[in-house]
Amino acid sequence: MFLFALFRVRDQLFTRNGHEIEHETTRKIIIQQSQNMNNIEQIVNQIVFEKNQEAVKILEKEAQKKDIWFDSTQKLYEAIALGKVSGFTVPAINIRTFTFDTACILFRLMKEKKVGASIFELARSEAKYTDQPMPEYATVVKAAAIAEGYKGPVFVQGDHFQIKAEKYFDPQKQGEELTALMELIRDSINAGVYNIDIDASTLVKLDSPDLRTQQIHNYKTTAEMTKFIRAIEPKGITVSVGGEIGEIGGKNSTQEEFRAFIKGYKALLPGGMKGIIKVSVQTGAAHGGIILPDGSRADIKLDLEVLQKISEEAKKYSLAGTVQHGASTLPEKYFSMFPEKKCIEVHLATAFQDIVYNHLSEELREKMYAYCRQNCAEERKPNDTDEQFLMKTRKKALGPFKKELWNLPEDIKSRIVEALEVKFTTTFEKLGVCGTKEIIERLYTH
Repeated sequence: MFLFALFRVRDQLFTRNGHEIEHETTRKIIIQQSQNMNNIEQIVNQIVFEKNQEAVKILEKEAQKKDIWFDSTQKLYEAIALGKVSGFTVPAINIRTFTFDTACILFRLMKEKKVGASIFELARSEAKYTDQPMPEYATVVKAAAIAEGYKGPVFVQGDHFQIKAEKYFDPQKQGEELTALMELIRDSINAGVYNIDIDASTLVKLDSPDLRTQQIHNYKTTAEMTKFIRAIEPKGITVSVGGEIGEIGGKNSTQEEFRAFIKGYKALLPGGMKGIIKVSVQTGAAHGGIILPDGSRADIKLDLEVLQKISEEAKKYSLAGTVQHGASTLPEKYFSMFPEKKCIEVHLATAFQDIVYNHLSEELREKMYAYCRQNCAEERKPNDTDEQFLMKTRKKALGPFKKELWNLPEDIKSRIVEALEVKFTTTFEKLGVCGTKEIIERLYTH
C-alpha cells in the first residue's frame, strides 16, 4: 500500500502550471522499492490495472540498468538457416493469465537450466479475450525478468496476427481489416515486440484449381505485411517475421503448397529485402486439442514428416524451417521428436491454461463457467455436451476475471506455480533448449 500512496503523491507533484516536471526524490524512492520482487509486482499492478505510464518508464530504466532488452529471434534463426546452430526446438509460450507469476517461473527456470532460446508470445485473438494488449503483455514479461534477476535479450512475439477471411473478402471491410492489423503491428513493434507471425492462411482457397491460386491471397497479404514491418522496424533491429501455409485444424501441409507460397511471396518483395524466416505448417494438430463429450481430449496423430520435409525445402529459400502450432496438449512423446524432425519452433498455450483452471476454487471456476454459458452461447454447437462447450470456451472468461486470477490466494498460487514449474521443466528438457544461453550470448550483444 505504501507504493500506491507514492504514486498518488507523484501524480500530484509531477504536474504544476499545466506542465509535467520531474520529481527525482519520489522517482528514486519508487526505483529503490522496485529492488524487491513484491514491490515490482505492485508496480506491475499499477501498469496493468491502473494504466500508469510513469510506472512503465520506471521499469524500462530498471531493465536498462540490469542489462535486459527486447530483441528479435532473427539472428538465431539465420544461424539455424545457415546450419551453424541446430539440435533444439524453440518453445514459444503463450501466457493467457496469471501472467506476471508465470513469466517469473519461466525466467527462474531459464536461469537455472541456462535456457536462452525461448519466446513469450500472445496471439491477436488472445490479446483480446484475455484483456492483455501487446504493449502491456511485453511490459509485464520484462518486469518478470527484472524480478528474477535475468540478464540478456527477451524475445516477445505476436502470434497468429491473423486476417479474418470474412472481412478480407468483403470489399467494404477489407481495407478496415488490413488497417486494423497494421495498427496492431505498429503498436506491438513500438512496445518491443520484435517477432511477428503473420497468419494469412485463413485466406487460402483449397477449392481453387491450382496451388498458386489457392495460396495467392495468403502470399500477397503476407508480402504486404512484411513490407510494412520492414518500413517501421527500429534501426538496428530486423523483426523476425513468420508466415503460415496451412490453417491449424485444416488439411496437412505439403511441400508443393510451400513452394507455391514461397515463390509467389518472394516475387512480391523488393530485391534485398529480408522476408519471412520461418513457416507454420499443419501436421494434424488442433488448437486446444479435440474435445470429447466428457471434456477429455482425443489422442491426435501427427504427421511429423511434414515438419522435416518442409523444413528441408524451406532452407533452399534461406528460411530456418517449420513451426508447429497447437502442441501443448499433445502427448509428451512428441516433444523430443520435434528437434529430430527439424521443427525450429513450437507454440504452446492451452495446457498452461488448464493447469490454472485445475487449481482454482470451485466457487471461482463456477463463476467463470457461468460467464461462458451466458456470454458464449452462440459458440455452442448443437451436439456439444456441457463439458465440451466449457472446455472450448473457458478461455473467454480469462479477461473478465483477470483481476481475480492475478490476485488468487497464496495457497492456490503456490500449487499453480508448482505444477507449472514441472510442466515448463519437462518442456525445456524435451525440446533440447537447456544450455542454449551460451548460443544466445554468442549471437546477441547490447
